[in-house]
Amino acid sequence: MPAFAARHARARGFTLLEMLVVLVIIGLIASLVGPRLFSRVDTSKVQVADTQARMLRGAVETFHLEVGRLPTVQEGLAVLTTPPADERARSRWRGPYLDEAVPADPWGNPYVYDMPGRDGMPFALYSHGADGKPGGEGNDADVGFLPAN
Repeated sequence: MPAFAARHARARGFTLLEMLVVLVIIGLIASLVGPRLFSRVDTSKVQVADTQARMLRGAVETFHLEVGRLPTVQEGLAVLTTPPADERARSRWRGPYLDEAVPADPWGNPYVYDMPGRDGMPFALYSHGADGKPGGEGNDADVGFLPAN
């Protein structure tokens, strides 16, 4: 009976070899699935930047309707949360036009506000993309309402 008990107790655990096989299998699965998941993260950041640019555009257009002018390049997007220095514009300002501070783009960089925009749009409002530099392709491309060339 003692031999049976010893054999039975040994059968409850895993051997080192079995654990290594399981870890190798998990590593192989992670190496196949990981790159696909990370590419989705980059794609979703581009979509978030586009959505935030549209939200900011709506706030700028609301400012324009109420104040009677667009924010200047010097005021930038900060004027969406704090009243302008110009007394006439300040009296018409009904902000803040955003619930919170102006967000950074998904890569942690500020959105760019400039004039004029592309295709007859009076302003440009965009992110420089993943690389934080003008231009680029793929995830590094500028996202939003781009400036006139």
